[in-house]
Amino acid sequence: MNVVAQVFAGVAVLVHLLAFVWEVVLFERPGVHEGIFRIPSVNLPATRLWSFNVGFYNLFLACGPVLGLILLHTGGVEAGRWLVLYCCGFMVLAGIALGVSDVLALSRPRGAGRGGALAQAMPPLGALVAALF
Repeated sequence: MNVVAQVFAGVAVLVHLLAFVWEVVLFERPGVHEGIFRIPSVNLPATRLWSFNVGFYNLFLACGPVLGLILLHTGGVEAGRWLVLYCCGFMVLAGIALGVSDVLALSRPRGAGRGGALAQAMPPLGALVAALF
């Protein structure tokens, strides 16, 4: 796996770690739930379980490419490569699902989640494309 693919995978990890921090550690701050996620404070109790669960989902998803990159550089090249590729593929699909939920305006006004969907999908897509070369 080339360096460009590894860098994109690392950026994808950072995006998912940031999402974990926002969704689990900082979610109750108005600047996060209202500013980033556009969830009014009145809805905070109803959305806290969702944010906690999704935050850990993002943390666990970030762990895959990290382990894959470690394996890649410590002798488990083939296993590391496939783990990074699988997790990046999963991240792209999750970003697409987030984009679809935005188009359907499932929990926020249409368009409010477009940036999050792109941030979730583009770095791992970059890793997958770069891995082809």
